[in-house]
Amino acid sequence: MVSSFTHPIILGLLWATILISIATSMSTAEQSPLESEAKAVLESGWWNGYSNDTSQRCKWPGISCNFAGIITEIDLSDRGLGGNIPPGIGDLSALEYLDLSNCDLSGELPTSLGNLSLLHFLGLSRNYIHGPIPSALGQLTNLRTLSLAGNQINGSIPSALGQLTNLQILNLAYNQLEGSIPSALGQLTNLQYLYLYDNQLEGSIPQEIEKLKNLRVLAITNNSFIGHDIPLLLCHLTKLEHINLGLNQFTGSIPSCLCNLEALFSLYLSQNRLIGSIPSYIGNLEALISLDLSQNRLNGSIPSQIAMLHRLSELNLTFNQLSGYVPNLYATKLLIVDNSNDCYKIYPDPFEGNKALSPCMNSLVTNNATNNKSPPYIKICLPIAIFYTFSILGCLFFSRVKANNKPAGGRPTKNGDICSIWNYDGKIAYEDIIAATEDFDFRYCIGVGGYGSVYRAQLPCGKVVALKKLHRLEAENPAFDKSFRNEIKFLTEIRHRNIVKLHGFCLHRRSMFLIYEYMEKGSLFYNLRDEVEAVEMDWTKRIEIIKGMAHVLSYLHHDCTPPIVHRDISSNNVLLNSSFQAFVADFGTARMLDLDSSNHTILVGTRGYIAPELAYTMVVTEKCDVYSFGVVALETLMGKHPEEVLSWLPSPSSLVNTKLIDVLDNCLPLPTSQLVAQNLVHVATLIFACLNQRPKLRPTMKEVCKEFLSRQTSLNVPLRMISLFQLVKHEMHIGESSDTCNV
Repeated sequence: MVSSFTHPIILGLLWATILISIATSMSTAEQSPLESEAKAVLESGWWNGYSNDTSQRCKWPGISCNFAGIITEIDLSDRGLGGNIPPGIGDLSALEYLDLSNCDLSGELPTSLGNLSLLHFLGLSRNYIHGPIPSALGQLTNLRTLSLAGNQINGSIPSALGQLTNLQILNLAYNQLEGSIPSALGQLTNLQYLYLYDNQLEGSIPQEIEKLKNLRVLAITNNSFIGHDIPLLLCHLTKLEHINLGLNQFTGSIPSCLCNLEALFSLYLSQNRLIGSIPSYIGNLEALISLDLSQNRLNGSIPSQIAMLHRLSELNLTFNQLSGYVPNLYATKLLIVDNSNDCYKIYPDPFEGNKALSPCMNSLVTNNATNNKSPPYIKICLPIAIFYTFSILGCLFFSRVKANNKPAGGRPTKNGDICSIWNYDGKIAYEDIIAATEDFDFRYCIGVGGYGSVYRAQLPCGKVVALKKLHRLEAENPAFDKSFRNEIKFLTEIRHRNIVKLHGFCLHRRSMFLIYEYMEKGSLFYNLRDEVEAVEMDWTKRIEIIKGMAHVLSYLHHDCTPPIVHRDISSNNVLLNSSFQAFVADFGTARMLDLDSSNHTILVGTRGYIAPELAYTMVVTEKCDVYSFGVVALETLMGKHPEEVLSWLPSPSSLVNTKLIDVLDNCLPLPTSQLVAQNLVHVATLIFACLNQRPKLRPTMKEVCKEFLSRQTSLNVPLRMISLFQLVKHEMHIGESSDTCNV
C-alpha cells in the first residue's frame, strides 16, 4: 500500500520529466539554426584551409558574428574561391552582409539567396556567374545594395526586383541581359544609383522611372534603347547628377526641360541619332563638368551660352553637323593651346568631324570669301578687342616709364602683379619666367627627377615661385604630356588650404612648365632625412603634418564630386612651407572615380607606397589612398620608410615583441608631455588601421579626420610599454568621433 504522501512526489517527478523534455526540445530548436549554419559554412568549401571545427568559424577570415556567435557578415571579396555559390548559403538566416565580388565564382545564382531576409548588402560583381537573375531575390526586402555587375548573367530583369523598396544601389552592368526595363522598377523610390550599361537591353525607358525622385546616377549606355526626344521623364528627376545614355538608338532633339537638372555634373548622349541644335539652355547647367554630345546628327551653331559653364572640363562635340564659329571658351576649365598668332584651339579637339565649323575660336577669317558681310559677333568683339589691346599697350608704356623713374634698388613690376599669372598674356608671362631663371639656368634648379627639373624663380613683383619643367624629350612623350595636362585640370578645379597652389602654366613648343606656390622647406622626404630639419620637426609638428595630409584626402574623397583619388601619395609629394605646414602636390596621376565603371587602372604610384590590392585587382578606390597615407604617416613618425614594419603586417603576431618606441625616429627624444605621448599613440593607432591588408576594413579619410578631433582619454599604460601588436589590434583607446571634420 502506497502512502498518501508519495503521490505529490510521483506527480512532481512527472512534471519534472515533462519540463525537461520541453526544455530539451527547445534547446534543440535553438541549436538547429547554428547547426545548419555550421553545415553550410563547411559545405561551401571556402574555408578548406582551416580545421573542420566549425565552433571556431567566427574567427575564420571574412566572417563576422554577433554576440550570440551567429554569422552576420561574410566578406571574401577579391579572393580566388572558384566554384559555385552553394545552395546552403540560404541557411545563414542571420546574414546581413555578403560580398563575394571578384572571387572567380561560376554557375548560376541559387534561389536560396532569397532566404537571406536580413541581408542589406549583396555583392557578386566581377565573377563568371551565368544564367538568369532568380525572382527569389525580390524577397530581400531589407536590401540596400545589389551589385551583380561584370558577370555573364542573361535573361530579363525580373519584375520582382521592384519589391526591393529599400534599395539604393542597383548595379547590373556588364552582363548579357535582354528585354526591356520592367516598369516595376518605378517602385524603387529610394534608389539613387542605377547601372544597366553594357547589356543587350532594348525598348524605351518606362514612364514609371519618373517616380525615382532620389535618383542621382542613371547609366544605361551601350544597349539598344530607343525613344524620341530623349524621354522627357528624365526632366522630373531633379536630383540627377550623372546621365549616361550613350551608345543607344535615341532619336529626336535634346529636350529643353533638361535645364531643370541643376545638380547635373555630367551628361553623356554620344553615339545616338539625335538631331536639331544644341539648346541654349545648356548654359543654365552651372554644375556641369562633362558634356559629350559626339557622333550624333546635331546641326546649327554652338550656342554662346556654353561659355557660361565655368566648371566645364570635358567637352566632346565631335562628328556632328555643326557650323559657324566656336564661341569663346576661356571662362571654362578646358585646356586651351596656342597654335598660331590668330587661332586658338582646344586639345584634344572636341570639334573634330564638323566640316562646316570653323576650327578656330573667334577666328576673324570667314570661310566664305565672297561674303563681305561681317559676322555679327565681329561688330561686338572687335571694338572690345581693340580697346583691350590699346589698354594693355598703355599699361606697358606706363609701367616702363614708372620703372625708369624708380630709384635704384627698386624692383620693377613690368606686368603689374604677375602673381595672378592667369590674367596675363602668355608671351609676357613666358618672358618673365625666362628672365627670372635666366632661361632655366642650372643655378636656379632645386631638384631633378626622371620627368624634368624644378626651379626657384623670383618674379618681377617679388613673388617667389617653383617651376616644374619637363625635359625636352619628356615633353614629346604623350604620357608625360597627359600627366601635365591632368595636373592642370585638377589644380584649377580643386581648392584646399593644404593643396599646393598652381599659379599658372605654359604649354609651349619650346618648353612646358607649371608654376606653383614655393615651399621653403621642400619635400617631407628630404626633411625627414636631413639631421637639422628632422630635429626641428618635433612630435607636435609631425602630428600636424599627418593631420594636414588627412584633411586633403578627406576633401578629395568626400567633398569633391565625383570623388578624386590622388594615386601617388608619398613623402616626395608632400611639401612643407617655412612653418612645416604640409601641402599635397603632384596630381599628375590623379583621377576621378567613375561611377559608371569598375575603375580599372594601370599600376601607377611610387614603389613602397602602393596599396597591396592594386597589384592583383588593378581597381583604384579611395582606400588605395588611405593605405598610402598610412605609409607616409608612419614614415613621418619613424623618420624613414617603414618597409620592415609593413612586411610584418600580414602576420601581426610578429609585432608582439616590438614596442612603439623602438620604431619612433631616434632623432627626437621621447615625448615628456603626457598629452604629446597620448597624441602619438592615438595617431599611431589610426595609422595601423589605415594599413589594414583588407581595403574594406580600412577607415575612410573622413573617419580618420573625425578621429583627430575626438576627445581622448589618458593612456592606460606607459608609452614605453605599448607594442605595435596592441596598435594593430586597436587595443589602445580611440576617442569618440566628433560630428564634423574641419577641412
